[in-house]
Amino acid sequence: MRISRFIPIFATAALALSASAQDQASAMDKFPALDAGLTDYRYPFEVRELAIKEQGHDLKLAYMDVKPVGDANGRTILLLHGKNFSGAYWERTARDLAGRGYRVVLPDQIGFGKSSKPTDIQYSFQMMAAHTKALLDHLEIGKASVVAHSMGGMVGTRFALMYPASAEKLVLVNPIGLEDWKRKVPYQSIDAATAAELKKAPSAVKDYMQTVYFDGQWKEEYDPLLEIQVGWMKGPDKERMARVTAITSDMVMTQPVLYEFPDLKVPTLLIIGERDRTAIGKNLVSKDIAATMGQYQDLGKAAAVAIPGAKLVALPGVGHAPQAEAYDDYLRALVDFL
Repeated sequence: MRISRFIPIFATAALALSASAQDQASAMDKFPALDAGLTDYRYPFEVRELAIKEQGHDLKLAYMDVKPVGDANGRTILLLHGKNFSGAYWERTARDLAGRGYRVVLPDQIGFGKSSKPTDIQYSFQMMAAHTKALLDHLEIGKASVVAHSMGGMVGTRFALMYPASAEKLVLVNPIGLEDWKRKVPYQSIDAATAAELKKAPSAVKDYMQTVYFDGQWKEEYDPLLEIQVGWMKGPDKERMARVTAITSDMVMTQPVLYEFPDLKVPTLLIIGERDRTAIGKNLVSKDIAATMGQYQDLGKAAAVAIPGAKLVALPGVGHAPQAEAYDDYLRALVDFL
């Protein structure tokens, strides 16, 4: 018993670290493995599919179309998901907007959610914007207000630039792409990025979101944000999904939209959680450079200046997902603008 008193401090720390890692891995056990098409993952509303012909492929664009509850106001809201998400995480927003008389359309972009996951096409924000317009045309919707989060902000910006007559208003909720990361981050090939994705443990998803989105804190109510990404990492199509993740990350890095912010012609609102530190490629640069990236308290203000007539609602102390962390403040800003 006395010998145990002389275990080196570094050994004790290593044991604690190992136990922590084991706890994290164990915490991921509750999330089931998922295939690429999310066959066993239930969405909050009925899922429909639109046939898309793209670069010689027959693809399926999954979407939800939520009808107004009660008296319809004749307006449509288009909710565009982020890179680590799908249309499903908009459930609470969709229900609240439908309850206020809006029709709400929630697509999964190609490569995401329940939509097709090709690995041999060129992904672009123009492609996604064109698919989104095709969906609105299919649903016979002439104009919609676009509410876009994270990567969806880049899709929504491109949509508003390409189809200004179809965008009534644009709401960007902590969009990525407010800075040009390729000016600071060395290029990583898609093959190298795929290999890096395959080396990650499922617990890395929570580690990333907890650190970057929620300032090191975690609440059980955030768990649904993990389900799809963790499920894919544990599922039968993990190699395909790692490749899609690498390709879409390359798209984000190489196709900035911020230089065209001054060209936007639609009324625009920025809802910015100022504690957000999201920045792709931080792990590929020095700590000094990384510290300059993802500073949303500054990026939000710069974007509001660049976009003609834009309104900024800053949320101090809130991270990358205001709709999860500060829902009431987020919804109030959204509804007031709409």
